[in-house]
Amino acid sequence: MSESVFGMIIRGEIPCHKVYEDDRVLAFLDINPLSNGHTLVIPKEPAQTLDTLSEESAAALGRVLPRICRAVIAVTGVREYNVLENNGTGAHQAIAHVHFHIIPKPNRTEGLGIGWPMRPLDTEAGAQLAARLRAALE
Repeated sequence: MSESVFGMIIRGEIPCHKVYEDDRVLAFLDINPLSNGHTLVIPKEPAQTLDTLSEESAAALGRVLPRICRAVIAVTGVREYNVLENNGTGAHQAIAHVHFHIIPKPNRTEGLGIGWPMRPLDTEAGAQLAARLRAALE
């Protein structure tokens, strides 16, 4: 896990265009951006998926993500953007290290393209699922 490209960037073995850094978080420009300003925000803690990340690192990410989004908006002038985080290869995660993409969406052709195959939630099934999720959180 620590041998991912992000681990190497954190250790300074691979250069990056650094945007932000503190004790727990590093943000830098994506080297294959979907649009101008596409920024990656990663925890320094080696965790492959969000559910395996410590609460301390998750809180640190939560504190800086809005701040970095505001900086991307201020610099690019683009007010619409996506924040994307994938977990596992089946969910399109390409690097086995938690990372958030901040992707400005300046127009229809630049930025993130996405399909959203919606379907209605059955009322009874929804109530049962919500109850099971609440129980799992206790």
